[in-house]
Amino acid sequence: MFDFLHGYDVLGAFWMTVKLTALSAVGSLVWGTLLAGMRVSPVPLMRGFGTAYVNIVRNIPLTVIIVFNSLGLADIFGVTLGASDFKIQGFRLAVLGFIAYTSAFVCEALRSGINTVPLGQAEAARAIGLSFSQTLRLIVLPQAFRAVIGPLANVLIALTKNTTVAAAIGVAEAAALMKTMIENEAQTLLIGAVFAFGFVVLTLPTGLILGWLGKRLAVKR
Repeated sequence: MFDFLHGYDVLGAFWMTVKLTALSAVGSLVWGTLLAGMRVSPVPLMRGFGTAYVNIVRNIPLTVIIVFNSLGLADIFGVTLGASDFKIQGFRLAVLGFIAYTSAFVCEALRSGINTVPLGQAEAARAIGLSFSQTLRLIVLPQAFRAVIGPLANVLIALTKNTTVAAAIGVAEAAALMKTMIENEAQTLLIGAVFAFGFVVLTLPTGLILGWLGKRLAVKR
């Protein structure tokens, strides 16, 4: 029944999806945390930048961002991110695009977590002489992260599915291989079922584990 899989590196394509997801998730978490700090900053310029970035990026289709990275950054401005090979360049540009896009959603999830921290704790921190950055780093963010594990899990699952957009710039991940197989084989339903099952295997355990972890580490108010 599954003879049509012979000659295709399905596991390799899903491994590319995993690498795209993992690297983009780490970068998005770092940049999204910085954006969240900017959005609650007392400095108007930083707060304005964070707000503008999130509102603009969230309203741009991900495909536009990914294609712009390839056609705009690479072809027009010559940004290759240190890669001489076209495939490596495409992979790195795709990761950059996913980070730019997903970090906006990470920022908003974290900002909602920051809003759950009682204002009195920040006021108490300032009363004992802590600066804004110290208060954010030592008091607010640890509690905010524990409060938004569930929403961040949803962002991670969405990111895993969004990696299929990388096929638009030639990154050989799962969606790109599925398109090639559908064009070459006469097993459209089975091919779709195989790749759908693959994404379920990637996303379902992530949601279950992080959902359990979110309940386990939730801050008791």
